[in-house]
Amino acid sequence: MSHRWGIVPAAGLGTRIQPLAFSKELLPVGTRLDGNVERPRAVCEYLLERMLTAGVTRVCFVISPAKTDIVSYFGGRIGQASICYAVQQNPNGLCDALFSALPFVAPDDEILVGLPDTVWFPIEGFELLPGRQFSFLLFPVAKPELFDAVITDEAGAVEEIQVKTRGADSKWVWGAFKLTGEHLARLHRLWVQRNCEDQYIGTLVNAYLAEGGTATGVKRGEVYVDVGTLHGYREAVRVLSSNQVAA
Repeated sequence: MSHRWGIVPAAGLGTRIQPLAFSKELLPVGTRLDGNVERPRAVCEYLLERMLTAGVTRVCFVISPAKTDIVSYFGGRIGQASICYAVQQNPNGLCDALFSALPFVAPDDEILVGLPDTVWFPIEGFELLPGRQFSFLLFPVAKPELFDAVITDEAGAVEEIQVKTRGADSKWVWGAFKLTGEHLARLHRLWVQRNCEDQYIGTLVNAYLAEGGTATGVKRGEVYVDVGTLHGYREAVRVLSSNQVAA
């Protein structure tokens, strides 16, 4: 029986928004209802909401040894999904974080990946991605050089990912992606062949494409905010309080 996983890479240090007395993924942004009581909402709950909307039944948080507050906050379950935790001993980038979850995932499992310090719409974004494929949900942004810009052909096939490139050739950046356990294992084998030097998923995907792999880019994202900086935090508060977007 296959499962649908959500992988949440949460081992980063959050240096851009320090000092904080807690993990950046627990930064309060907006509010949520707990029964009839309104409570602060941790920023990573937006990603979890989108994963649960897409039918995730298992969540793997990848954390550093110091981030026990995330374990205390979420425990072993959220909604209908069970939670497990993988420990990334050192913050060696997104690739290393994702592969820390690989022992939990079977080849036939479907995996949803997003960044826990982002807020994006539409909420059902993961459901816009095709099943059983390696696919990226793309968002238009004003400064693509701050992100991973994705170049696609007219049919949506990914041709290249430009990682934090000045003068990027696309305004569309990836904000989340979907793949299978088999895809993740293939990416891991390639990462090991490349001496585990890729920190960004974009450079690894470029190597994956060069050896014949395929991926799809879906330009259906609407709003994407990186909450990892004070500017992004203010923008997220604005977006969530806007009459144009309902959280």
